[in-house]
Amino acid sequence: MREFIVEADGGSRGNPGPAGYGSVVIDAATGETLMEAAEYIGVATNNVAEYKGLVAGLKAARRLDPAASVRVRMDSKLVVEQMSGRWKIKHPAMKPLAAEAARVFPPSQVTYEWIPRERNKHADRLANEAMDAGKGGERWSPSASTADLDAGAARTAATSGPADPPGDAAAGAAKARAALAEALGAGTSGPDASAPSASGMGGSQTWPAASGTADVRGGTSGAGGSDGPGGSDGTSVAGTTDVAGAGGATDVADASDVADAADATVVTDAAGASDVAGAADATDAADVTAAADASAATAVGGAERGDRRAAGSVARTPSVGWGASADLGAPATFVLLRHGETALTPQKRFSGSGGSDPSLSDVGREQARRAAAAFAARGTIQAIVSSPLRRCRETAHAVAARLGLDVGVEEGLRETDFGAWEGLTFGEVRERHPEQLTAWLASPEAAPPGGESFAAVAHRVAAARDRLTKAYAGRTVLLVTHVTPIKTLVRLALGAPPESLFRMELAAASVSAVAYYADGNASLRLLNDTSHLR
Repeated sequence: MREFIVEADGGSRGNPGPAGYGSVVIDAATGETLMEAAEYIGVATNNVAEYKGLVAGLKAARRLDPAASVRVRMDSKLVVEQMSGRWKIKHPAMKPLAAEAARVFPPSQVTYEWIPRERNKHADRLANEAMDAGKGGERWSPSASTADLDAGAARTAATSGPADPPGDAAAGAAKARAALAEALGAGTSGPDASAPSASGMGGSQTWPAASGTADVRGGTSGAGGSDGPGGSDGTSVAGTTDVAGAGGATDVADASDVADAADATVVTDAAGASDVAGAADATDAADVTAAADASAATAVGGAERGDRRAAGSVARTPSVGWGASADLGAPATFVLLRHGETALTPQKRFSGSGGSDPSLSDVGREQARRAAAAFAARGTIQAIVSSPLRRCRETAHAVAARLGLDVGVEEGLRETDFGAWEGLTFGEVRERHPEQLTAWLASPEAAPPGGESFAAVAHRVAAARDRLTKAYAGRTVLLVTHVTPIKTLVRLALGAPPESLFRMELAAASVSAVAYYADGNASLRLLNDTSHLR
């Protein structure tokens, strides 16, 4: 009996969004590619695209030899577990696809195996080629495909045993280099002059494009103010990201498929959320992490008391891991873009919502253009919402002009009002208001003179989050905002303690991403990515 290996993948640029699949049939004995199939399927979710890729791969294998045994290898934990009978299929859109896949071969002839994404590059490449073709209104053409040439590493693993189960992805880190300043000095101008490749902004996928099956044997086709603490390290929380959802088209699949995103605990009560806003985000206005770290012992000491108060008011969902229901539908994904630099940013001055409302500097406008080019290359942003402050609106409109979208305004995304501290550096505040600064660092309930406490900011941000997740359920929306709102959204998504906000870096024009699921769980997908600025 012949043995085939079927590798399949599918992706959606938006989840749901423009989607496609790819599948390849390999001779298990020789590693030779026998057939390829790929198709652009219109707007669909990752899960649907993956199942369609599976069906196409199985049908291609059956055309070669209906009596063969088939080993299916996919990087979708959801599809592998459901088709193996270990997970129930609840989502109505996937039930008929799973049933169709099960009918292609007798169950005794097919086994399923999970493999890491890096070992599924051939099918992934085919899916991206199909989506690119569909974007241009064309069909995928096997004669134009380079997937087989690009997938040597995948073929070398054709006869290997089962892979280890997936673990937590390691976080990557990158320093934003001085290229932006150098480019400005050299006279670089215009969005296209500095447009990043599609592999930037935290992703690793190319954006290569609809229907077809290629018999590789014969070459024929078938029918078928630094505004916040910190600001340099571009640390990306890797593994489940789609940065617009912000990553590659197929990068979202694992996160949405198995809801490992649900591992994060969440705050379910806005009032409780405000209790733990933390002694924390030392400003959207002043890049005060370095200064605040000198006072960290004081801040954390006060935060511990806040933690005890919060313990009774913050409801956490249990950690659910791989056992969570995967049929939650597409999440609402917030791609969080911090605005570009203003004149106050490099001076590390408090610049909240109660000050001069500065506009972007030349550097900030260039950062906004680079972000816009990166989002255009990704193609997954479906809506844009901005803080009402000028620096955010200018950044948002730069992206909107490139993407052809309108900009909505959400009052809840504005920066903290720092009152009497607006326009001052951290050192100046320490000299002029030492007692108030100590109280502010020690408790989220304390506010700058005439300003706003972090507890009040957390109330406001949590309410905005709830409005936006309801308004954009299942969609990917770009939120252009400030350090305090971004850090608050991240901290609440993780259920992290208040002092964690002192340990986050958020550079100007950096990108983060959080996905919100229908069961109330949230997943941090990206943090402080600055790769598009290099």
